[in-house]
Amino acid sequence: MSRCMRRTGSLIFAAALAVLMLSCQSDLSENAAPVELIVSNTQDLQRIDIAPGAENCDQNVGTITMQAVVKNPNQVAANQEFNRVRITRYRVSYVRTDGGKQVPAPFVRSIDTLLTPGSGSSGLTNFLILEQDALRQAPFAALLPTNGGRDPETGRSTVKMDVVVELFGQTLAGENVSASTRFSLDFCYNCNGCA
Repeated sequence: MSRCMRRTGSLIFAAALAVLMLSCQSDLSENAAPVELIVSNTQDLQRIDIAPGAENCDQNVGTITMQAVVKNPNQVAANQEFNRVRITRYRVSYVRTDGGKQVPAPFVRSIDTLLTPGSGSSGLTNFLILEQDALRQAPFAALLPTNGGRDPETGRSTVKMDVVVELFGQTLAGENVSASTRFSLDFCYNCNGCA
């Protein structure tokens, strides 16, 4: 076999491999489930006072509303039971909105909620937005009076961040679904309680 034919064969193989990889990448990035998970929230608190015993801090930050919706209502499956969605866990992570970079470590918690498409929404109120030991670590520890009372990255007495809650689950047929929502919060120390 000539050198030219080998080079041409290699180029054809490389081109075919590239096309195959691009088509697989597209399939992996799209949600193949026949239902979509829709998540939103109602926020009750915008300010979190991290001082021990601060007023009004014994309530939930808000409610997460979850709903399963059939993507194409014209294609009704023979057995809708398999389109039900079981939410199995949520992940909490953080994004600073005040220019700072330090955030608490993300964490994952297990839950068990079953959603039926077309039957309305379900609310999640009892969820964590912050692990208890996170208040003794950066960036919150700097807000304590003994540590200066100011965030060293911004020079402010308040740390502003979005708390991102991602929910994960599967249809009863085994297809993965996920969605996320955000709570914008201000964290401060001894700032007239949570509100």
